[in-house]
Amino acid sequence: MPEEYWNEQAKNILKAYLARKNMRYHDLALALQAMGLEENQNSIATKLSRGTFSFAFFLQCMYALRIDNVELNLEQNI
Repeated sequence: MPEEYWNEQAKNILKAYLARKNMRYHDLALALQAMGLEENQNSIATKLSRGTFSFAFFLQCMYALRIDNVELNLEQNI
């Protein structure tokens, strides 16, 4: 599968967790800034629109969202 497929999966998973926590990009930016990271609403929006962010960024977001366990519901369209 092309890399774009995996980027889309990563983006959708992170967006789903944001929705579950009823948080917007601005809220996530504030939580990441409280952790000492230099993120803002625009940088997060850019990363999520591209879907090309590091796994470290994903983990930072999960920590900021206070999510201990991540469930990956990957579409199995192989």
